[in-house]
Amino acid sequence: MKPVALMMGLALYLTAPGLGAQTYTTEGYNPGDDQGILNPEELSLRGALDRMRYGESHPMMGVLGYGAAKEGNHKVAREIFERITREGNVQGMTWLSWMHDNGLGGPEDPEAAAELDRRAMELGSEVAAFNFGLDLLRGRGVVQDQQAGEAMIRKAAEMGDTSAQHLIDNDFDLDSVTPDADEWKYEQRLF
Repeated sequence: MKPVALMMGLALYLTAPGLGAQTYTTEGYNPGDDQGILNPEELSLRGALDRMRYGESHPMMGVLGYGAAKEGNHKVAREIFERITREGNVQGMTWLSWMHDNGLGGPEDPEAAAELDRRAMELGSEVAAFNFGLDLLRGRGVVQDQQAGEAMIRKAAEMGDTSAQHLIDNDFDLDSVTPDADEWKYEQRLF
C-alpha cells in the first residue's frame, strides 16, 4: 500500500463517527467510558472547558478566557471569567467587568461592572482602582461622585497604574482616556 493511501485511510478511520475519533463539544464534559477518554484534548480551549465544567480548575483559565474574548467567543469567555471570579481571581473580575460594561456575552450591566471593579480594587488591583475611579467620575453603574472618583484615580496612580497618572496629568479630562467611539456610552441620560 502506498504511504499516501495509508495516511488517507488512517485519517478516514480516525475521523469516522464511532470508530477512532473522540467527540468533543463545548456544551458539556465528555467523561468517555469506564476506562476514560482515549487521547483527551489537553492543550485546547475545548479540553480546558471540559475539565472546568467537570469541576477542575487551572491557573491558566484566565488566559484562555482572554483569548476567547479577543476572538469574539464572548459566551465562552464570560463562562470562564465567571468561574475564576467565583474563585477570587482578580484579573477574572476585571475582565468580567469589561464584559458586563460592554454587553459582551450577555446584557450590558454597568452596575455589575462597577461592583466587580470595586471588589477587585479592594483585593489590590490597580487596574480595577482606575476603572472604579472612572465609574465614579462618570456615574456609570454607581452614583456620580467627582471627589471620590478623583481620590480613587490618585490611589490607582500610587499603585502604579500609568493610565491613572495620565488622567491626573490631564486634569481629569476623561476624553484623554476614552476612545471617541465610546463617548455615546458615557453621556448623561435624561431617563
